[in-house]
Amino acid sequence: MQLKPILSLCLITSLLALAGCGGREKITDFSQLAQAEFAVPTGTVADQLVASRFPEARFEYYNSVLDAALAVRSGKADAAAYDEPILRNIAGKNPGLKVLPEPITVDQYGYAVRLEDLELKAAIDAVISEMRAGDEYQQMLDRWLPRQGAPAPMPVLDTAGEEVLLFGTAAVTEPFSFVDGSQQVVGLDVEMAARVAQRLGRRLEVVNMEFGAMIPALIAGKVDMIGACITITEERAKSVLFSESYYTGGISALVRE
Repeated sequence: MQLKPILSLCLITSLLALAGCGGREKITDFSQLAQAEFAVPTGTVADQLVASRFPEARFEYYNSVLDAALAVRSGKADAAAYDEPILRNIAGKNPGLKVLPEPITVDQYGYAVRLEDLELKAAIDAVISEMRAGDEYQQMLDRWLPRQGAPAPMPVLDTAGEEVLLFGTAAVTEPFSFVDGSQQVVGLDVEMAARVAQRLGRRLEVVNMEFGAMIPALIAGKVDMIGACITITEERAKSVLFSESYYTGGISALVRE
């Protein structure tokens, strides 16, 4: 994930329902974004990434991605810019909003382990490859990123073993990692980690932390692997060992439908 997570998105549905519609021209084509007014969460690099593609774009800053989405819904902005899967989650739960199909920037998301942990990387890569080879990967996407509605419940994936697999995550990146109604950390990233633990015959233990603390915790040996929409970059790859990409994301635009 390129951006600093702002807030949990669990209240988005109810809050967006309170907002009205404005009189702005609706964005129906990607080319209209060239001179659009974007709502972006403050403290992120969303504006820089959008400006790299659309130099004439204008920006309004909001405290969270929730506030940015509200601004689009109420007509205060033409589009909101943020991580594609998080925007898809918002749009799926809120009729009247959609994510444009063409991304503004493209990123590859991966899991990270310590540089010397080649065995764990190989296990993660094997799980990703095997899921992609069959129907399991698409079923997982459909479960966590439905076209309409909230994500489905976390599947039951029993993990057992004397040895523990410590999975570090930031549970503010719904639908990849978030706290559900039963106060459990769930999501696509957590499901994949559970499948890795099953493959290794280890017991999964999820460690929830701040996004910025994940790589330092991994390097210090406090966790074994990390994942929460983490973008694979050359700079990060100097400190950690990335798995193969399991999701193509990046910055996208949320607009009124």
